[in-house]
Amino acid sequence: MTMMLKTPERVAKPVVFLLLAAPLIGMVAAGFMGELGANPVEKLTHETGEWALRLLIATLAITPLRKLTRINWLVRLRRMLGLYAFFYVSLHFLTYLWLDQFFDFEAIVEDIFKRPYITLGFTGVLVLIPLAITSTNAMVKTLGGKRWQALHRLAYVAAVLGCLHYLWLVKADYTEPALYSAVLAVLLLARVPWRRKKSSRGVYSPG
Repeated sequence: MTMMLKTPERVAKPVVFLLLAAPLIGMVAAGFMGELGANPVEKLTHETGEWALRLLIATLAITPLRKLTRINWLVRLRRMLGLYAFFYVSLHFLTYLWLDQFFDFEAIVEDIFKRPYITLGFTGVLVLIPLAITSTNAMVKTLGGKRWQALHRLAYVAAVLGCLHYLWLVKADYTEPALYSAVLAVLLLARVPWRRKKSSRGVYSPG
């Protein structure tokens, strides 16, 4: 019976891993075939950034989804989703540093201070770095459960910064960034009654 309960999780993990790698494989294949459009750097920057935001929001959706469905093994996918989100954020930032700015750090620093959407995006990257570093079981033990959970609530800050970065970036069609912002708002609001319920019981809420 225990083996049967673990089967969906065992199947889901490799499937989800491959699905999360698929966007990168698609971008690499499109690059080799010359199908990234008239501005391949802009295309890569946009795609990696949007996938990073999608996966970050998906990571934050795991706990509410687990509570609603009572499928507890979903929480075991959260680390994978979070690390993939950081991976795509890193690719997004590297594309900007390398292919857009050619590691011209003077121009990059000027961009960060003068262009608000770059400021927001850069801040989001900085927020995610400690979360990626502390994602291991060893770091959970080192920090302690409560401190680790408190630190990883910064993922919500990173997601808000990501949505603002996207909203500030676009110049005409706000449909996609507005949709991501709306989903994030729902996830944030969903935490309120759960936190209140936990607080009323005097129980620490892991978020």
